[in-house]
Amino acid sequence: MARRTYTTELGCIACEELDDFGAGNEGWLVDNPNLLCALDSHSLALANRSVILVLGWVGSDGYQVKIKPSDLSPIEAEYISALEWLVLDEIKVILAGTSCGYLLIYSLSGDLILKQMIHPARILKIRVRGLKRDLSYGSSYEEVSIVMPGVIARIEGSDIQNALRKWFQESNARIWDPKSSSRDMEDSGNSFETLAYQVWNVSKYSACADAAIIGVMPPPLMELQSSERYFCAVTVGEDAVISAFRLSEDKSRSLVGAILSKVVPVTFSTIASFSKMIWQSDPKTSKKPDAKGQAFARASLLTCLKDHPRKGEKLTLSPSGTLAVITDSLGRILLLDTQALVVVRLWKGYRDADCLFMEMLVNRDAASSSSIDYEPEKNDYCLCLAIHAPKMGIVEIWQMRTGRRLRTIRCAKGSKLLQPSSRFGSSMASPYVPLEVFLLNGDSGQISILNRTLS
Repeated sequence: MARRTYTTELGCIACEELDDFGAGNEGWLVDNPNLLCALDSHSLALANRSVILVLGWVGSDGYQVKIKPSDLSPIEAEYISALEWLVLDEIKVILAGTSCGYLLIYSLSGDLILKQMIHPARILKIRVRGLKRDLSYGSSYEEVSIVMPGVIARIEGSDIQNALRKWFQESNARIWDPKSSSRDMEDSGNSFETLAYQVWNVSKYSACADAAIIGVMPPPLMELQSSERYFCAVTVGEDAVISAFRLSEDKSRSLVGAILSKVVPVTFSTIASFSKMIWQSDPKTSKKPDAKGQAFARASLLTCLKDHPRKGEKLTLSPSGTLAVITDSLGRILLLDTQALVVVRLWKGYRDADCLFMEMLVNRDAASSSSIDYEPEKNDYCLCLAIHAPKMGIVEIWQMRTGRRLRTIRCAKGSKLLQPSSRFGSSMASPYVPLEVFLLNGDSGQISILNRTLS
């Protein structure tokens, strides 16, 4: 009887450039807290504190790009603290966050497209959410969210799409225009317009270790009616294992806030005018002001779960945003219903676990027997959770929400679970692309995909 294989090898990332990232040393991929990984469909981005390396593994196109950000502040010992891909049709860019709160966007040729201050704090994670294909749970928005200790920011997907398309169009025009000057090329990074964003303070009890914006939620009672949207955010941290917040786009949307927004500016203007009559204003200086983030919008606490000494560590969101998985410091995994804000399942004994949602075929036999050229649809897949338990050297796949364990996969020590970020601009009419999970073996450099069939 042939041995069953639950993974399919795709290629290898082994190359000399990985020596700078510690490749060859035992546990180099998982033991270094400064090593960041981000996966695209055929590319892998790695970053240490000051270098970003983009690799196409052997078996794909195999290209390599090394990006060395030159704008990191040596005075503040600034370093790269977050990494993610953003894919928009044929456009691919690298999103990087720094320890000083800057968002950097790089093209695959290494050009700096944008450097923008979000908030003066270390960026912990960058999340990219594309348009979800399951619209039965309400509205869906493409967005980029940025997580910092006690702070979460949101960039509208349409804003960053329009700005990226404009930059690439201008970049292509400069290539084909013989009259373009070197000065235009030097200023190309500064021509990118500043992105509009909202930022909220979600440190009600303590600085969060991870957070995610779940989606749009209805406004609270007694609020002024408006076209402004409200978002729900879930955070995990030290003092409160789980906290949920209602995020308002407007800083003055409440009734009291609306009154204050009218009274305070008038009062301040009157005081300022009166002070100018008494004291002479300071002379203007040519010193460039320090970059600062914008003011916080309003965030209201909905609920929280405290269970000392348990601490929330990592959070993973399902594609529709209706489920979230949280790992804690006691080796437990909590499955949270984000609509009801209730924990619906609990696993124990998984210390240092990594969790990713994936989709597997459950109606494969019926579908394949009906037609040879049958393309699986959304309804043919079921949502599952892949749990990587490095202490046990296994990956388990569980059916959601309360289903059984479907399989257990042995993996080498020093392996890491990875998943491509959501794509922007995907058409609802295009063939359905299921959520897939990849396994990278740090010792051999081999990258594999977890098979999505149950047979």
